[in-house]
Amino acid sequence: MTSTRPVQNGSQSLFSFVVVGVFCLALAPLARPQANSSGPAAGSPPASTSTPHEAAPANTPPPSAPTAAAVPSAPPSPLAVALDLLRDGKLDEAADAYKEVVASGTGTDVPAAFAGLARVSLKQRDIPGAYTAAAKAVELGPNFPDAHVALGEVYFRQAKLAEAEKEWINVINSGHPTGRAYLGLYRISHATSNYKSAKDRLDRAHQLDPDDPEISRLWILTKVRQDIAGHLVTPTDGTKPPGGACELATKAESTEIKLERLGADSIKFRAYGLDVKFNGVSAHLMVDTGAHGIIIDRRIAEKAGVTRIVDTKTGGIGDTGDVAGYIAAAKTIQIGSLEFHDCAVDVYGKRSVQGDDGLIGADVFESFLVDLDFPDAKLRLSQLPAIPSATPVPATLQTHTTETAALHDRYIAPEMKSYTRIYRFGHMLLIPTSLNDSPPRLFLIDTGGWDNMVTPQLARETTKVRHDEYDRVTGLSGNVKNLYTVDHAKIRFAQFQQEREDLTAFDMTSMSNSAGTEISGSLGFVMLWLLDIKIDYRDGLVNFTYDDKRFH
Repeated sequence: MTSTRPVQNGSQSLFSFVVVGVFCLALAPLARPQANSSGPAAGSPPASTSTPHEAAPANTPPPSAPTAAAVPSAPPSPLAVALDLLRDGKLDEAADAYKEVVASGTGTDVPAAFAGLARVSLKQRDIPGAYTAAAKAVELGPNFPDAHVALGEVYFRQAKLAEAEKEWINVINSGHPTGRAYLGLYRISHATSNYKSAKDRLDRAHQLDPDDPEISRLWILTKVRQDIAGHLVTPTDGTKPPGGACELATKAESTEIKLERLGADSIKFRAYGLDVKFNGVSAHLMVDTGAHGIIIDRRIAEKAGVTRIVDTKTGGIGDTGDVAGYIAAAKTIQIGSLEFHDCAVDVYGKRSVQGDDGLIGADVFESFLVDLDFPDAKLRLSQLPAIPSATPVPATLQTHTTETAALHDRYIAPEMKSYTRIYRFGHMLLIPTSLNDSPPRLFLIDTGGWDNMVTPQLARETTKVRHDEYDRVTGLSGNVKNLYTVDHAKIRFAQFQQEREDLTAFDMTSMSNSAGTEISGSLGFVMLWLLDIKIDYRDGLVNFTYDDKRFH
Protein backbone atom coordinates (compact mmCIF):
# COMPACT_ATOMS: atom_id res chain seq x y z
CA MET A 1 0.00 0.00 0.00
CA THR A 2 1.12 3.59 -0.51
CA SER A 3 0.51 6.89 1.20
CA THR A 4 -0.57 10.22 -0.23
CA ARG A 5 1.50 13.31 0.18
CA PRO A 6 1.38 14.07 3.89
CA VAL A 7 -1.05 16.86 4.62
CA GLN A 8 -2.20 17.15 8.19
CA ASN A 9 -2.27 16.32 11.85
CA GLY A 10 0.45 16.28 14.39
CA SER A 11 0.88 15.40 18.03
CA GLN A 12 1.94 17.73 20.79
CA SER A 13 5.48 16.63 20.14
CA LEU A 14 5.46 15.41 16.56
CA PHE A 15 3.34 15.02 13.48
CA SER A 16 1.10 12.88 11.33
CA PHE A 17 0.25 12.11 7.72
CA VAL A 18 -2.99 11.13 5.96
CA VAL A 19 -2.94 7.52 4.77
CA VAL A 20 -4.57 5.80 1.81
CA GLY A 21 -5.07 2.25 2.97
CA VAL A 22 -3.24 0.66 5.87
CA PHE A 23 0.47 1.24 5.42
CA CYS A 24 1.91 -2.04 6.69
CA LEU A 25 5.67 -2.51 6.63
CA ALA A 26 7.48 -5.66 7.62
CA LEU A 27 8.94 -5.52 11.09
CA ALA A 28 11.52 -8.23 11.62
CA PRO A 29 12.74 -9.38 15.04
CA LEU A 30 16.51 -9.67 15.12
CA ALA A 31 18.03 -13.06 15.66
CA ARG A 32 19.52 -11.69 18.84
CA PRO A 33 19.95 -8.22 20.37
CA GLN A 34 23.20 -6.63 19.26
CA ALA A 35 25.11 -4.80 21.95
CA ASN A 36 27.09 -1.77 20.94
CA SER A 37 29.04 0.10 23.53
CA SER A 38 30.40 2.83 21.29
CA GLY A 39 28.89 6.18 20.39
CA PRO A 40 26.20 8.26 22.02
CA ALA A 41 23.77 6.52 24.32
CA ALA A 42 25.34 3.16 23.52
CA GLY A 43 23.30 0.14 24.58
CA SER A 44 20.49 0.28 27.08
CA PRO A 45 20.40 2.64 30.05
CA PRO A 46 21.76 1.15 33.27
CA ALA A 47 19.42 -0.27 35.89
CA SER A 48 20.99 2.16 38.32
CA THR A 49 23.73 4.69 38.03
CA SER A 50 27.20 4.07 39.34
CA THR A 51 27.99 5.12 42.86
CA PRO A 52 30.88 7.55 43.25
CA HIS A 53 33.15 7.26 46.26
CA GLU A 54 33.81 10.75 47.50
CA ALA A 55 36.94 11.23 49.58
CA ALA A 56 36.41 12.51 53.12
CA PRO A 57 37.06 16.26 53.35
CA ALA A 58 40.17 17.31 55.21
CA ASN A 59 39.81 19.01 58.60
CA THR A 60 39.73 22.77 58.25
CA PRO A 61 41.16 25.18 60.85
CA PRO A 62 38.78 27.42 62.77
CA PRO A 63 38.24 30.89 61.34
CA SER A 64 40.59 33.60 62.51
CA ALA A 65 39.36 36.10 65.06
CA PRO A 66 38.25 39.41 63.54
CA THR A 67 40.75 42.24 63.69
CA ALA A 68 39.98 45.61 65.16
CA ALA A 69 40.62 47.48 61.92
CA ALA A 70 38.51 46.72 58.86
CA VAL A 71 40.51 45.15 56.03
CA PRO A 72 39.51 46.33 52.53
CA SER A 73 38.14 43.47 50.50
CA ALA A 74 40.01 42.50 47.38
CA PRO A 75 38.28 43.12 44.05
CA PRO A 76 36.75 40.02 42.47
CA SER A 77 38.99 38.08 40.13
CA PRO A 78 38.34 38.18 36.38
CA LEU A 79 37.10 34.58 36.60
CA ALA A 80 34.65 35.51 39.36
CA VAL A 81 33.38 38.42 37.29
CA ALA A 82 32.85 36.14 34.29
CA LEU A 83 31.04 33.56 36.45
CA ASP A 84 28.69 36.21 37.84
CA LEU A 85 27.86 37.35 34.31
CA LEU A 86 27.16 33.75 33.29
CA ARG A 87 24.89 33.16 36.28
CA ASP A 88 23.07 36.42 35.59
CA GLY A 89 22.33 35.24 32.05
CA LYS A 90 24.51 37.93 30.40
CA LEU A 91 25.97 35.42 27.99
CA ASP A 92 27.70 37.68 25.48
CA GLU A 93 29.36 39.65 28.27
CA ALA A 94 30.34 36.44 30.03
CA ALA A 95 31.90 35.09 26.83
CA ASP A 96 33.96 38.27 26.42
CA ALA A 97 35.09 38.10 30.05
CA TYR A 98 36.17 34.47 29.72
CA LYS A 99 38.04 35.25 26.49
CA GLU A 100 39.96 37.97 28.29
CA VAL A 101 41.02 35.43 30.92
CA VAL A 102 42.12 33.06 28.13
CA ALA A 103 44.21 35.83 26.60
CA SER A 104 45.88 37.03 29.80
CA GLY A 105 45.37 34.33 32.43
CA THR A 106 47.88 31.89 33.86
CA GLY A 107 47.80 28.46 35.51
CA THR A 108 44.40 26.89 35.99
CA ASP A 109 42.66 30.16 35.15
CA VAL A 110 42.92 29.33 31.44
CA PRO A 111 41.28 25.87 31.51
CA ALA A 112 38.72 27.31 33.94
CA ALA A 113 37.94 30.03 31.40
CA PHE A 114 37.54 27.46 28.61
CA ALA A 115 35.19 25.47 30.87
CA GLY A 116 33.19 28.66 31.36
CA LEU A 117 33.12 29.26 27.61
CA ALA A 118 31.77 25.74 27.14
CA ARG A 119 28.88 26.51 29.50
CA VAL A 120 28.18 29.82 27.75
CA SER A 121 28.06 28.02 24.40
CA LEU A 122 25.69 25.41 25.80
CA LYS A 123 23.31 28.13 26.95
CA GLN A 124 23.62 29.79 23.55
CA ARG A 125 22.82 26.39 22.00
CA ASP A 126 26.10 26.27 20.12
CA ILE A 127 26.87 22.60 20.76
CA PRO A 128 29.94 22.30 18.46
CA GLY A 129 31.41 25.43 20.05
CA ALA A 130 30.74 24.05 23.51
CA TYR A 131 32.56 20.81 22.69
CA THR A 132 35.56 22.69 21.27
CA ALA A 133 35.86 24.80 24.43
CA ALA A 134 35.42 21.87 26.80
CA ALA A 135 37.97 19.74 24.94
CA LYS A 136 40.45 22.62 25.12
CA ALA A 137 39.82 22.94 28.86
CA VAL A 138 40.68 19.26 29.35
CA GLU A 139 43.72 19.54 27.08
CA LEU A 140 45.14 22.47 29.06
CA GLY A 141 44.04 21.18 32.46
CA PRO A 142 43.96 17.37 32.35
CA ASN A 143 43.85 17.24 36.16
CA PHE A 144 41.55 20.24 36.59
CA PRO A 145 38.19 18.95 37.89
CA ASP A 146 35.94 21.63 36.42
CA ALA A 147 37.30 21.00 32.92
CA HIS A 148 36.07 17.41 33.11
CA VAL A 149 32.74 18.51 34.63
CA ALA A 150 32.19 20.89 31.69
CA LEU A 151 33.11 18.16 29.21
CA GLY A 152 30.55 15.90 30.90
CA GLU A 153 27.91 18.61 30.47
CA VAL A 154 28.65 18.77 26.75
CA TYR A 155 28.55 14.98 26.47
CA PHE A 156 25.14 14.99 28.15
CA ARG A 157 23.75 17.47 25.62
CA GLN A 158 25.18 15.30 22.82
CA ALA A 159 23.35 12.26 24.28
CA LYS A 160 26.66 10.61 25.18
CA LEU A 161 25.22 9.84 28.58
CA ALA A 162 27.60 7.03 29.55
CA GLU A 163 30.60 9.24 28.76
CA ALA A 164 29.08 12.14 30.72
CA GLU A 165 28.47 9.97 33.78
CA LYS A 166 32.05 8.68 33.67
CA GLU A 167 33.48 12.22 33.65
CA TRP A 168 31.42 13.28 36.67
CA ILE A 169 32.11 10.13 38.71
CA ASN A 170 35.84 10.42 38.07
CA VAL A 171 35.79 14.01 39.37
CA ILE A 172 33.96 13.00 42.55
CA ASN A 173 36.22 10.01 43.12
CA SER A 174 39.30 12.19 42.64
CA GLY A 175 38.68 13.76 46.06
CA HIS A 176 37.69 17.14 44.60
CA PRO A 177 33.90 16.92 44.33
CA THR A 178 32.01 19.86 42.86
CA GLY A 179 28.38 20.82 42.99
CA ARG A 180 28.04 20.64 39.22
CA ALA A 181 29.47 17.12 39.11
CA TYR A 182 26.69 16.03 41.47
CA LEU A 183 24.20 18.07 39.41
CA GLY A 184 25.22 16.05 36.37
CA LEU A 185 24.76 12.76 38.22
CA TYR A 186 21.35 13.98 39.38
CA ARG A 187 20.35 14.34 35.73
CA ILE A 188 21.62 10.87 34.87
CA SER A 189 19.72 9.38 37.81
CA HIS A 190 16.53 11.20 36.90
CA ALA A 191 16.71 10.10 33.26
CA THR A 192 17.15 6.46 34.32
CA SER A 193 14.20 6.55 36.77
CA ASN A 194 16.45 6.43 39.84
CA TYR A 195 14.57 9.18 41.68
CA LYS A 196 15.84 8.51 45.19
CA SER A 197 19.44 8.60 44.00
CA ALA A 198 18.64 11.74 42.04
CA LYS A 199 17.39 13.52 45.16
CA ASP A 200 20.45 12.46 47.18
CA ARG A 201 22.78 13.77 44.48
CA LEU A 202 20.89 17.05 44.15
CA ASP A 203 21.04 17.55 47.92
CA ARG A 204 24.81 17.04 47.80
CA ALA A 205 25.11 19.45 44.87
CA HIS A 206 23.23 22.10 46.83
CA GLN A 207 25.37 21.50 49.90
CA LEU A 208 28.54 22.04 47.87
CA ASP A 209 27.36 24.99 45.77
CA PRO A 210 24.12 26.62 46.98
CA ASP A 211 24.83 29.77 44.96
CA ASP A 212 24.67 28.02 41.60
CA PRO A 213 21.29 29.13 40.19
CA GLU A 214 20.67 25.88 38.29
CA ILE A 215 21.32 23.79 41.38
CA SER A 216 19.34 26.11 43.63
CA ARG A 217 16.30 26.18 41.30
CA LEU A 218 16.10 22.41 41.01
CA TRP A 219 16.70 21.93 44.73
CA ILE A 220 13.89 24.31 45.65
CA LEU A 221 11.52 22.58 43.22
CA THR A 222 12.11 19.27 44.98
CA LYS A 223 11.17 20.89 48.28
CA VAL A 224 7.92 22.44 47.11
CA ARG A 225 4.90 20.24 46.45
CA GLN A 226 2.60 21.97 44.00
CA ASP A 227 -0.83 20.83 42.87
CA ILE A 228 -0.52 21.58 39.18
CA ALA A 229 3.09 22.19 38.21
CA GLY A 230 3.26 25.54 40.01
CA HIS A 231 -0.04 26.95 38.72
CA LEU A 232 -2.18 26.28 41.77
CA VAL A 233 -1.77 26.73 45.52
CA THR A 234 -3.53 24.51 48.05
CA PRO A 235 -6.11 26.54 50.00
CA THR A 236 -5.60 26.89 53.76
CA ASP A 237 -9.26 26.12 54.52
CA GLY A 238 -8.83 22.43 53.70
CA THR A 239 -10.97 22.47 50.55
CA LYS A 240 -9.74 20.84 47.38
CA PRO A 241 -8.52 23.19 44.67
CA PRO A 242 -9.97 22.84 41.16
CA GLY A 243 -7.79 20.66 38.99
CA GLY A 244 -6.03 19.13 41.98
CA ALA A 245 -4.85 15.60 42.57
CA CYS A 246 -6.96 13.89 39.87
CA GLU A 247 -7.53 10.97 42.21
CA LEU A 248 -9.05 7.64 41.25
CA ALA A 249 -12.64 7.67 42.52
CA THR A 250 -13.66 4.12 41.52
CA LYS A 251 -12.64 0.87 43.16
CA ALA A 252 -11.41 -0.67 39.92
CA GLU A 253 -7.63 -0.58 39.64
CA SER A 254 -7.45 -2.01 36.14
CA THR A 255 -9.44 -1.68 32.95
CA GLU A 256 -9.54 -2.62 29.28
CA ILE A 257 -10.65 -0.01 26.76
CA LYS A 258 -11.31 -0.27 23.04
CA LEU A 259 -9.02 1.86 20.89
CA GLU A 260 -10.80 3.70 18.10
CA ARG A 261 -9.25 4.22 14.67
CA LEU A 262 -8.85 7.91 13.84
CA GLY A 263 -8.99 8.89 10.19
CA ALA A 264 -11.28 9.03 7.20
CA ASP A 265 -12.74 5.59 7.96
CA SER A 266 -11.87 2.27 9.61
CA ILE A 267 -9.46 1.38 6.77
CA LYS A 268 -7.78 4.72 6.09
CA PHE A 269 -6.65 5.47 9.62
CA ARG A 270 -3.64 7.34 10.94
CA ALA A 271 -3.76 6.87 14.71
CA TYR A 272 -5.63 5.25 17.59
CA GLY A 273 -7.81 7.20 19.97
CA LEU A 274 -9.70 6.83 23.24
CA ASP A 275 -13.22 7.82 24.18
CA VAL A 276 -12.81 10.04 27.25
CA LYS A 277 -15.62 11.80 29.12
CA PHE A 278 -15.10 15.24 30.67
CA ASN A 279 -17.89 16.10 33.11
CA GLY A 280 -19.96 13.55 31.19
CA VAL A 281 -19.17 14.96 27.72
CA SER A 282 -17.50 12.50 25.32
CA ALA A 283 -14.39 13.34 23.31
CA HIS A 284 -12.19 11.24 21.04
CA LEU A 285 -8.56 11.83 21.97
CA MET A 286 -5.52 10.60 20.06
CA VAL A 287 -3.29 8.34 22.19
CA ASP A 288 0.13 9.93 21.95
CA THR A 289 3.28 8.69 23.69
CA GLY A 290 5.06 11.77 22.35
CA ALA A 291 2.75 14.18 24.17
CA HIS A 292 2.17 15.11 27.80
CA GLY A 293 -1.07 15.41 29.72
CA ILE A 294 -4.48 15.97 28.18
CA ILE A 295 -5.21 18.62 25.56
CA ILE A 296 -8.79 19.24 24.45
CA ASP A 297 -10.05 21.75 21.92
CA ARG A 298 -12.05 24.82 22.85
CA ARG A 299 -15.32 23.33 21.57
CA ILE A 300 -15.11 20.32 23.90
CA ALA A 301 -14.02 22.52 26.82
CA GLU A 302 -17.02 24.81 26.40
CA LYS A 303 -19.44 21.94 26.02
CA ALA A 304 -18.08 20.15 29.12
CA GLY A 305 -18.13 23.34 31.20
CA VAL A 306 -14.61 22.94 32.55
CA THR A 307 -13.43 25.70 34.88
CA ARG A 308 -10.82 28.06 33.45
CA ILE A 309 -7.86 28.50 35.81
CA VAL A 310 -4.97 30.28 34.11
CA ASP A 311 -3.95 31.32 30.60
CA THR A 312 -1.11 29.43 28.99
CA LYS A 313 0.32 28.47 25.60
CA THR A 314 0.51 25.12 23.87
CA GLY A 315 3.17 24.19 21.36
CA GLY A 316 4.88 21.34 19.61
CA ILE A 317 6.43 20.57 16.26
CA GLY A 318 6.18 23.41 13.72
CA ASP A 319 7.69 26.79 12.93
CA THR A 320 4.80 29.19 13.62
CA GLY A 321 5.06 29.37 17.41
CA ASP A 322 2.87 28.39 20.33
CA VAL A 323 -0.92 28.68 20.34
CA ALA A 324 -2.69 30.55 23.14
CA GLY A 325 -4.88 28.47 25.43
CA TYR A 326 -5.55 27.90 29.10
CA ILE A 327 -5.41 25.36 31.90
CA ALA A 328 -8.82 24.25 33.13
CA ALA A 329 -10.26 21.96 35.80
CA ALA A 330 -12.62 19.09 35.09
CA LYS A 331 -14.71 17.77 37.99
CA THR A 332 -14.68 14.26 36.52
CA ILE A 333 -12.78 12.39 33.84
CA GLN A 334 -13.97 8.91 32.91
CA ILE A 335 -11.83 6.49 30.92
CA GLY A 336 -13.33 3.03 30.58
CA SER A 337 -14.33 1.84 34.03
CA LEU A 338 -11.99 4.31 35.75
CA GLU A 339 -13.24 7.66 37.03
CA PHE A 340 -10.99 10.45 38.28
CA HIS A 341 -11.98 13.59 40.18
CA ASP A 342 -10.55 17.14 40.22
CA CYS A 343 -8.28 17.00 37.17
CA ALA A 344 -6.38 19.65 35.24
CA VAL A 345 -6.49 19.70 31.44
CA ASP A 346 -4.98 21.95 28.79
CA VAL A 347 -7.39 23.69 26.45
CA TYR A 348 -6.16 24.42 22.94
CA GLY A 349 -7.12 27.94 21.89
CA LYS A 350 -8.32 26.88 18.46
CA ARG A 351 -11.46 24.91 17.77
CA SER A 352 -9.62 21.77 16.70
CA VAL A 353 -6.46 20.02 17.89
CA GLN A 354 -5.12 19.11 14.45
CA GLY A 355 -8.47 17.70 13.32
CA ASP A 356 -9.25 15.77 16.51
CA ASP A 357 -11.05 16.54 19.77
CA GLY A 358 -7.68 16.45 21.51
CA LEU A 359 -4.68 14.44 22.61
CA ILE A 360 -4.04 12.24 25.61
CA GLY A 361 -0.41 11.59 26.48
CA ALA A 362 0.20 8.01 27.57
CA ASP A 363 2.20 9.39 30.50
CA VAL A 364 -1.05 10.36 32.26
CA PHE A 365 -1.35 6.66 33.08
CA GLU A 366 2.07 6.41 34.75
CA SER A 367 0.40 5.08 37.93
CA PHE A 368 -0.44 1.94 35.92
CA LEU A 369 1.27 -0.56 33.68
CA VAL A 370 0.22 0.73 30.26
CA ASP A 371 -0.45 -1.89 27.58
CA LEU A 372 -1.04 -0.41 24.12
CA ASP A 373 -2.16 -3.54 22.29
CA PHE A 374 -2.44 -2.05 18.82
CA PRO A 375 -3.00 -5.36 16.92
CA ASP A 376 -6.11 -6.01 19.06
CA ALA A 377 -6.98 -2.29 19.25
CA LYS A 378 -7.13 -2.26 23.06
CA LEU A 379 -5.65 -0.22 25.89
CA ARG A 380 -5.15 -2.19 29.10
CA LEU A 381 -4.29 -0.54 32.40
CA SER A 382 -3.24 -2.72 35.32
CA GLN A 383 -1.35 -2.45 38.60
CA LEU A 384 2.41 -2.07 38.51
CA PRO A 385 4.48 -4.63 40.42
CA ALA A 386 4.84 -3.61 44.06
CA ILE A 387 8.26 -2.26 44.99
CA PRO A 388 9.60 -4.28 47.95
CA SER A 389 9.52 -2.36 51.25
CA ALA A 390 7.94 0.67 49.58
CA THR A 391 4.67 2.29 50.63
CA PRO A 392 2.04 1.87 47.89
CA VAL A 393 1.12 5.11 46.12
CA PRO A 394 -2.57 5.73 45.28
CA ALA A 395 -3.35 5.64 41.58
CA THR A 396 -3.92 9.02 39.97
CA LEU A 397 -4.26 10.43 36.48
CA GLN A 398 -1.11 12.49 35.92
CA THR A 399 -2.73 15.16 33.78
CA HIS A 400 -0.44 18.02 34.67
CA THR A 401 2.81 16.85 36.16
CA THR A 402 5.68 14.58 35.16
CA GLU A 403 7.31 14.53 38.59
CA THR A 404 7.20 11.22 40.42
CA ALA A 405 5.78 11.74 43.91
CA ALA A 406 7.35 8.66 45.51
CA LEU A 407 11.12 8.70 45.75
CA HIS A 408 12.36 5.30 44.66
CA ASP A 409 15.03 3.90 42.39
CA ARG A 410 14.25 1.85 39.32
CA TYR A 411 12.76 -1.51 40.25
CA ILE A 412 12.80 -4.31 37.70
CA ALA A 413 10.31 -6.97 38.76
CA PRO A 414 11.11 -10.60 37.86
CA GLU A 415 8.38 -10.59 35.20
CA MET A 416 9.97 -7.52 33.59
CA LYS A 417 13.52 -8.80 33.16
CA SER A 418 13.07 -8.87 29.38
CA TYR A 419 11.87 -5.26 29.17
CA THR A 420 14.07 -2.65 27.46
CA ARG A 421 15.45 0.05 29.73
CA ILE A 422 14.86 3.49 28.27
CA TYR A 423 15.66 7.06 29.23
CA ARG A 424 12.84 9.29 30.37
CA PHE A 425 13.00 13.06 29.97
CA GLY A 426 9.71 14.38 31.31
CA HIS A 427 7.02 12.78 29.16
CA MET A 428 9.52 11.76 26.47
CA LEU A 429 10.49 8.10 26.25
CA LEU A 430 13.87 7.91 24.51
CA ILE A 431 15.19 4.57 23.32
CA PRO A 432 18.69 3.81 21.96
CA THR A 433 18.23 3.28 18.21
CA SER A 434 20.66 2.61 15.38
CA LEU A 435 20.33 3.97 11.84
CA ASN A 436 22.12 1.96 9.14
CA ASP A 437 24.32 0.24 11.76
CA SER A 438 25.52 3.54 13.23
CA PRO A 439 26.25 3.74 16.95
CA PRO A 440 22.94 4.01 18.87
CA ARG A 441 21.31 7.43 19.24
CA LEU A 442 18.24 8.45 21.20
CA PHE A 443 14.89 8.21 19.39
CA LEU A 444 11.49 9.28 20.72
CA ILE A 445 8.78 6.63 20.98
CA ASP A 446 5.90 8.58 19.41
CA THR A 447 2.54 6.94 18.66
CA GLY A 448 1.13 10.37 17.76
CA GLY A 449 3.62 10.83 14.92
CA TRP A 450 2.67 9.15 11.66
CA ASP A 451 6.02 7.85 10.38
CA ASN A 452 9.52 7.18 11.61
CA MET A 453 11.67 10.30 11.36
CA VAL A 454 15.38 11.09 11.64
CA THR A 455 17.43 14.26 11.78
CA PRO A 456 19.37 15.29 8.67
CA GLN A 457 22.53 15.34 10.77
CA LEU A 458 22.25 11.65 11.64
CA ALA A 459 21.09 10.65 8.16
CA ARG A 460 24.07 12.33 6.47
CA GLU A 461 26.43 10.15 8.49
CA THR A 462 25.12 6.95 6.89
CA THR A 463 23.26 7.63 3.63
CA LYS A 464 22.24 10.23 1.04
CA VAL A 465 19.86 13.05 1.94
CA ARG A 466 17.80 15.06 -0.56
CA HIS A 467 15.77 18.23 -0.07
CA ASP A 468 12.02 17.42 0.01
CA GLU A 469 9.79 20.01 -1.65
CA TYR A 470 6.59 17.95 -1.74
CA ASP A 471 5.84 16.40 1.65
CA ARG A 472 4.57 18.28 4.65
CA VAL A 473 4.94 17.79 8.41
CA THR A 474 2.49 19.64 10.64
CA GLY A 475 2.29 19.87 14.43
CA LEU A 476 0.59 22.01 17.03
CA SER A 477 2.96 24.84 16.13
CA GLY A 478 2.28 24.72 12.39
CA ASN A 479 4.25 23.35 9.46
CA VAL A 480 7.92 22.38 9.49
CA LYS A 481 9.65 24.50 6.86
CA ASN A 482 12.66 22.44 5.79
CA LEU A 483 12.14 18.75 5.02
CA TYR A 484 14.54 16.19 3.60
CA THR A 485 14.28 12.65 2.24
CA VAL A 486 16.60 9.83 3.30
CA ASP A 487 17.33 7.31 0.52
CA HIS A 488 17.68 4.22 2.69
CA ALA A 489 17.17 3.62 6.39
CA LYS A 490 17.65 0.46 8.42
CA ILE A 491 16.29 1.21 11.87
CA ARG A 492 17.23 -1.07 14.76
CA PHE A 493 15.86 -0.78 18.31
CA ALA A 494 15.36 -3.25 21.16
CA GLN A 495 15.23 -6.67 19.43
CA PHE A 496 13.73 -5.40 16.16
CA GLN A 497 14.83 -3.87 12.91
CA GLN A 498 13.02 -2.44 9.90
CA GLU A 499 14.31 -1.28 6.52
CA ARG A 500 12.76 1.69 4.75
CA GLU A 501 13.18 3.83 1.67
CA ASP A 502 12.38 7.54 1.33
CA LEU A 503 12.23 8.30 5.02
CA THR A 504 11.51 11.92 5.98
CA ALA A 505 14.10 13.93 7.89
CA PHE A 506 13.91 17.33 9.55
CA ASP A 507 15.73 19.28 12.22
CA MET A 508 14.71 18.35 15.78
CA THR A 509 16.87 20.89 17.60
CA SER A 510 13.89 22.44 19.40
CA MET A 511 12.96 19.04 20.86
CA SER A 512 16.57 18.39 21.86
CA ASN A 513 16.84 21.78 23.52
CA SER A 514 13.64 21.08 25.43
CA ALA A 515 14.88 17.68 26.63
CA GLY A 516 18.42 18.90 27.33
CA THR A 517 19.91 16.04 25.32
CA GLU A 518 20.16 15.20 21.64
CA ILE A 519 17.11 13.54 20.05
CA SER A 520 18.12 12.07 16.68
CA GLY A 521 14.82 10.64 15.48
CA SER A 522 11.46 9.15 16.35
CA LEU A 523 9.61 5.86 15.98
CA GLY A 524 6.16 6.62 14.58
CA PHE A 525 2.74 5.05 14.27
CA VAL A 526 3.24 3.46 10.85
CA MET A 527 5.62 1.01 12.51
CA LEU A 528 4.44 1.02 16.12
CA TRP A 529 0.86 -0.01 15.22
CA LEU A 530 2.28 -3.47 14.42
CA LEU A 531 3.34 -3.92 18.05
CA ASP A 532 1.91 -4.66 21.46
CA ILE A 533 3.71 -2.06 23.60
CA LYS A 534 3.85 -2.30 27.38
CA ILE A 535 5.15 0.78 29.22
CA ASP A 536 6.23 1.09 32.85
CA TYR A 537 6.63 4.85 33.20
CA ARG A 538 7.53 4.53 36.87
CA ASP A 539 10.67 2.51 36.21
CA GLY A 540 11.56 3.57 32.67
CA LEU A 541 10.85 0.18 31.05
CA VAL A 542 9.25 -0.70 27.71
CA ASN A 543 8.45 -4.06 26.14
CA PHE A 544 7.65 -4.59 22.46
CA THR A 545 5.93 -7.74 21.18
CA TYR A 546 5.43 -8.55 17.50
CA ASP A 547 3.47 -11.48 16.05
CA ASP A 548 3.41 -11.58 12.26
CA LYS A 549 0.53 -14.08 12.32
CA ARG A 550 -1.78 -11.30 13.49
CA PHE A 551 -1.35 -9.43 10.20
CA HIS A 552 -2.14 -12.07 7.55
